[in-house]
Amino acid sequence: MSKRLVFILLVLFSRFIIAQQITCSPADKQAFKDKTIAIDGLLENDFGKTMVAIGKTFMGTPYVAKTLEVGDIETLVINLHGLDCTTFVENVLTFGLLLKSGKYDFDDFTQTLETVRYKDGRLDGYASRLHYFSEWIANNEKKGLLKDISSEIGGIEITKDINFMSTHRDLYPFLKDEGNFRKIQASENYLNDQSICVLPQDQIEIKEHLIQSGDIIALATSIDGLDVTHTGIATREKDGRIHLLHASTGSMEVEVTELPLSEYLKKVKKNTGIMVARPNP
Repeated sequence: MSKRLVFILLVLFSRFIIAQQITCSPADKQAFKDKTIAIDGLLENDFGKTMVAIGKTFMGTPYVAKTLEVGDIETLVINLHGLDCTTFVENVLTFGLLLKSGKYDFDDFTQTLETVRYKDGRLDGYASRLHYFSEWIANNEKKGLLKDISSEIGGIEITKDINFMSTHRDLYPFLKDEGNFRKIQASENYLNDQSICVLPQDQIEIKEHLIQSGDIIALATSIDGLDVTHTGIATREKDGRIHLLHASTGSMEVEVTELPLSEYLKKVKKNTGIMVARPNP
């Protein structure tokens, strides 16, 4: 076999591998193009305001759970027609970063989304996805994409055993694979050695002035083995109060909470407070 033929086969094989790592329907690729048009002109000097403006272009998009649990192997799933709370935040941040960089190519989008979604920015199997949101915040801070400001606004350090995925293995189809299961256990063991900072629920209203539009809000919980149950984006609305822009399991679509954040959280079962992360300008 000639060297030229070997080279061509290697190139084709590498392209096949890349294609296999991305799951995206033609409709979602078109939705990406439509979104780049929708967000054009939304970039402001205040990146937080840019985040909110982009987030609001998703208003009305259906809430769909487990959109990333596709196929038999982990791929970079692109789904702009149905969002859960985490994929909503990931996509808003990704489009914000694209807008800031002036790049609108689909490859730039997928590379940036991979950077946001996976440990150290690299898809390397199911366990490389940032499943626990406290780790999502910490790892994206390490990448320089945001800053955890929970301690700066009065948050309190807590430690908690994180093991919900491994103790509820039946809820996660990918954990039928023993290798995935062991890697998730290893991730949990790592998290158990880390403290997280949470602003207690009863302190949110008096600290509300320190939260800015565009901050990423993660809802901490008292549920055993779990750090965060929900996430969204802070937005200061016409009433002067901070509300939550999120993919809601209540209305089953992307919306802004009718109640201010502090009042909304009082109705969320087992909520203990929030983590707050600010995207870097």
